[in-house]
Parts: sequence; C-alpha cells; structure tokens
Amino acid sequence: MKTLPGFRDFYPEEQARRRALFERWAEVARAHGFAEIDAPTVEPLDLYRKKSGDELVGQLFSFTDRGEREIALRPELTPSAARMVAAKHRELRRPIRWFSLGSFFRLERPQRGRSREFCQFNCDLFGISGAAADAEMVGLLIALLRAVGLGPQDFAVRLSDRSVWNQFVAGAALPEESTVALLQAVDKLGREPAERTDARLLAAGFEPERVRSFIDEPCENDPIFSDLRRELDQRRLTEFITFDRSVVRGLAYYTGVVFEAFDRKGELRAIAGGGRYDGLVAKISDGAADLPAAGFAIGDVVIMELIEAKALPAASIQRRADQLLAGQVFLVIADEIARPHALRIASDLRAAGVRTDFALGSEKVTRQFQAAEQAGCSLAVVFGAEWPRVKIKLMATREEIEIEASALYERIGDLLKIRRLENPNLQ
Repeated sequence: MKTLPGFRDFYPEEQARRRALFERWAEVARAHGFAEIDAPTVEPLDLYRKKSGDELVGQLFSFTDRGEREIALRPELTPSAARMVAAKHRELRRPIRWFSLGSFFRLERPQRGRSREFCQFNCDLFGISGAAADAEMVGLLIALLRAVGLGPQDFAVRLSDRSVWNQFVAGAALPEESTVALLQAVDKLGREPAERTDARLLAAGFEPERVRSFIDEPCENDPIFSDLRRELDQRRLTEFITFDRSVVRGLAYYTGVVFEAFDRKGELRAIAGGGRYDGLVAKISDGAADLPAAGFAIGDVVIMELIEAKALPAASIQRRADQLLAGQVFLVIADEIARPHALRIASDLRAAGVRTDFALGSEKVTRQFQAAEQAGCSLAVVFGAEWPRVKIKLMATREEIEIEASALYERIGDLLKIRRLENPNLQ
C-alpha cells in the first residue's frame, strides 16, 4: 500500500527536522507578541464559498456529511481565524496577534513545492490598519526566515498593493468578476504557459500586452508605497524587499498590501505569502464586527527544500532535530536481578522529563551499550549485582562514575545540567 498522491509520510529524522523548524518559529512569533491558536480541521463549505472566492473553492476537499451539511477540509486558516475574532471581538484585547500551526488540504495537482496535504505556519494581526501594521507583518515574516539562518542573499520579499490594480482597471466599466479574473490570471504569471495566461486575460477583457507593460513599469517610488517604504526603512528591512506589481495573491479577500517571499535564485515556488484583508471579519460576521486585518502563511514544503539545499541554515535545524531524536539516559541492566530497580528509576526519570531508554528484553551488556550509542544518549547507567551501587558512564568520554543509588538523581541532574532533579521515592 502506498500513500495517496499528494500526501506524505514522515519518518523520525524528517519529522524531527520539521518539528525543530516549527519550534523555532513559535519562539520567534511569541517574541513578537503573538499567541498560539488553532481551529477545526473541518469547516462549513460556506465559510470558503462566500469568503475566499471561486479560485479556492475549486481546490477544496469537500463533501456532505451524514447530517446533510456541506463541509470541507480546511485549505487555510485565515477564514477560521476571522470567524474566531468575529465571535469574541468584544472580549479580545487589541491588537489581536495570533499564530498557528497545522495541517491543511488542497485538491491540486501534486508537483514540486506543492502537495495536497501540507503543514502551514500562520500569523495574523487584527485590529490595526495602516503601514505600520503591514510593516510589522512583513518584518515578522523576515524574522522567521532569518531565524533558520537564511539571509538577504537567500530570499527576498516581493511586495505590492491591490490598490494599484484598482487604479489600473478604473474607468474600464467592467464587472467585478472581470477584476477578480484579471488578478487570478496575473497571479499565475510564470507558473503556467503564457498562452493560457493570455487567454485568461483576454477572457477578462484585458489586453495581455497592456497588462505586462503595466507590470514592467518601475514602481518602487510609487506614492502608494511611500508610508510602507518609510516603515520598512526604519526597521532596516529594505535589503530584503523588492516592489513588484505582479504580486497580487489569488484569493478574493485581499484588499491592500500583498507580499510573497521567494528564493533569490528563482528555483522554487513562493516560500510564503500574505497581505491585508480588511473586509473579511465584517463579511464573516454579516457586519456585526469590522476589524482591519493582515496576515501571512509559510508552508513546510518549499521552506524545507530551501533549508536542505543550504548547508549553513540546515545545520542549526539539524542540531535541534538531533536533540529531539536523541535519548539522554540509557539504563543498562547487567544483571536481571536489578531490573525492578532500573524500571522504577526509569519511570521516575521519565516523569521528571528526562528522555530515558532501556532494553525491554534480556540482552548482552555490549548490545545494550550499542543501543545507547545508536540512540545518541549522553549517559548510560549500569545496574548489576552491586545494587544499590550503580555506575554512570559518560558516553562521549567513556569516563565512569560509581555512586550509591540514593545520589543517582542529583548526579544525573548535574551531568545533564538540569537545575533540579529529585525523586520522592529516595527521600
């Protein structure tokens, strides 16, 4: 049996690298004042049908449940987060800074950089509009990427504003559907054959050459970006920024600044993307709440590919992954008569948060030491006929320390640099 197309297995080593990455990002988000949330994996289909536009609805894993409800596996978190804000907007202290991590699903053709199930790190800011809030979110995205060792030589944040496209279509007397179709076509520039993009543009009522000419015009000094440029300058982030009108983001709910992070070599899909979506909370609450909002998301597929392609940033993630996989203490049972004592101590150490392992069956001592090395344990504690005396072996130096069992917890705590490790059974 194989996994379904677009779905992945994660063996311990790969999962440890992902977990190390997400833990580092959670630290950065909390340092920026963000708190963690989560929402259901399954939501009403209407949450996406009415709020995210047809582009997203066509990518949903959706079905009718036994209660005849139309539901969908979540393709992103933004609508759910907006729903949560709308539900308790009077109780929540503003600005609302949230981050989340979870699995998401899109029924797309699996390809490099895109799968049907993916893990995504989301950050959203509710309750503040303006350039300062937009720069805060762009700055957080850059901080997350820098936290894993990536620098301005590795990635850039391409930034634009939906307002420039509103100006572009002003006076064209075209229906709103044409503007949406235009933005979706521009969003696919470079990701699908030019002939297909041109057909999309013509169907929406726009000449392809006029659209491309507008995109190619220098826009860095456009007055619409002046406040945001100043905020980014003050945060010393300009070396990471390029202004690019081709960045529009395909989802219908974006209303202002939009941005995407790309690798400098241009070999991968977008690393991350987001922007301002001021009207979404009001739409979800039918006007009962109206909070400005901005956010972004980073998927795990592209970022892991980028990290693994670079030795330096991969090293920091790998060190943490090794720590997550490695044991700390291995209890070597040299005499079965001492097994009951070893099992009790193993339970105590594990209860204290110390990663502890031992042979589940009767094995030769040499095999147990080999298992300790393979598990990456720092210490091995030998239990033999000499109980209540035990030996602690430092795996890195092969140094051995013989002590009374009554002092074992304190000594393990010292060696592992755990501030306080006690056990009530020995008092």
